[in-house]
Amino acid sequence: MQQHSNESQRTGEASAQAAELATFAGGCFWCMVSPFEEMPGILKVVSGYTGGHKPNPTYEEVCSETTGHAEAVQITYNPAVFPYRKLLQLFWQQIDPTDAGGQFFDRGHSYRTAIFYHTEQQRQEAEASKAELEASGRFDGPIVTPIEPASEFYPAEDYHQQFYKKNPKRYNSYRQGSGRDAFIEKHWRVEKDLEQLRRELTPMQYRVTQENGTEPAFQNEFWDAKGEGIYVDIVSGEPLFSSLDKYDSGCGWPSFTKPLVKTHVGEKMDLSHGMVRVEVRSKYGDSHLGHVFPDGPKEQGGLRYCINSAALRFIPKEDLEKEGYPEYLALFE
Repeated sequence: MQQHSNESQRTGEASAQAAELATFAGGCFWCMVSPFEEMPGILKVVSGYTGGHKPNPTYEEVCSETTGHAEAVQITYNPAVFPYRKLLQLFWQQIDPTDAGGQFFDRGHSYRTAIFYHTEQQRQEAEASKAELEASGRFDGPIVTPIEPASEFYPAEDYHQQFYKKNPKRYNSYRQGSGRDAFIEKHWRVEKDLEQLRRELTPMQYRVTQENGTEPAFQNEFWDAKGEGIYVDIVSGEPLFSSLDKYDSGCGWPSFTKPLVKTHVGEKMDLSHGMVRVEVRSKYGDSHLGHVFPDGPKEQGGLRYCINSAALRFIPKEDLEKEGYPEYLALFE
């Protein structure tokens, strides 16, 4: 036990020594914490104010548009685990980079978007990432998010920190009502060619993911799988679940206590077949995955994500790097 404790301490110290800062403005900072915080290699995410002229501003002062500051998040991260280029990719997926007047229904200078670079390397990577996004044609308008040198960052008041955890109902209602979620879904969901998917997927994989089907219990690939690794969407490749959160629920399908990346797993009411259930779908692939039930292990949150094997592809921990998921290796060390 003492040896394990010492190893954990050394790992934490190494991460702290390797830590770098990244600062992004993406409109309301409530919505900019959870997408980053749940990623491996992210040590801390702080909501605050930056880019203006007034020291130690209050929330009311920033909202009054008299300080020049923007709502922003400052991320402490380990670049060896989650590099800056991936932070940039994730940042673009949270905002409307074509809007110079605010974000969604939050209008004004304090809700502008911006990348605040801390090093010359960050500036170069940010410029390249912005140019790549512009060239992709994903958006109709030009990419107007500026790239600026980082300046003093002032943490916001305590009640703003971790708002999505402290006030989940208000947070989720705000995200949906603001139009942010609908915008992200429209612009970042994988464009699917159903005929191509019919050729690439097995009949069961297609029926489950595209037609909301359910595979037979105890007659599917992963219901009793024990290997270490992660499970990704068979269509989009987005990370969904980890073997670390998998358990034997006795239901005959793979069961997990929580998603690997919560923002990659969406939930919606399902009233089909005369039942009231909560369907689980992948965010970007829009694949039907299964359902979530409130009968999971109480000591681990009480949820059971009952997922079809046909919706998943398993990537063993030893293959994570070559398959393009090196950041998740740290989970198994």
